Amino acid sequence: MPYTRLHQLLADRLAHPERQPAIEQQIWAEFGCTQAILYTDLAGFSRGVADFGIVHFLQLILESRQLFLPLVHAHQGRFLKEEGDSLLLLFDNPVQAACCAQAMQHASRHHNAGRPPEQRIDLCLGLGYGQVLRIGQHDVFGEEVNAACKLGEDVAGSGEILLTAAMRTALLASMPADALPPLPERAGWPSVYRLSWQ
Repeated sequence: MPYTRLHQLLADRLAHPERQPAIEQQIWAEFGCTQAILYTDLAGFSRGVADFGIVHFLQLILESRQLFLPLVHAHQGRFLKEEGDSLLLLFDNPVQAACCAQAMQHASRHHNAGRPPEQRIDLCLGLGYGQVLRIGQHDVFGEEVNAACKLGEDVAGSGEILLTAAMRTALLASMPADALPPLPERAGWPSVYRLSWQ
């Protein structure tokens, strides 16, 4: 079991401070990998629940999964887990992650055409890229995971795809810089970029 092994290594690290660097290196050797992280969030979810009730929005969550998960699979992504109205997705290739994000926003826009506001699936997306610790089938930890989640949940507006600096760097070999412009500082985030997708 991955968690059993991780807990054993962490207990050893706690018990043997002199061996902490070596044990940390072992943890990264066993669980570390480089991944692109895509975090999705539905805009206005909490406010909408107060207006229309939780059952209405549970239905929207189901609709969003049916709309977006086939796109994740089509772009060789992996669904890691659902957290409320958000999805945590992993990709081996940052370009595939970015293309999936664009496809999801396109699908959202098409889905919303002609619908009243309370039936819209408005999507906020955050993308990160870097070294992570992948534990089992449903957990991933790392600085870029945290950043992608924060960008998707707290910083991005409806229809936006926001990137960490590391994700932007990973995409620059495949996309022009003007498709990945920097944004003015937002809520204490000095290095945020937008993926232009329209």
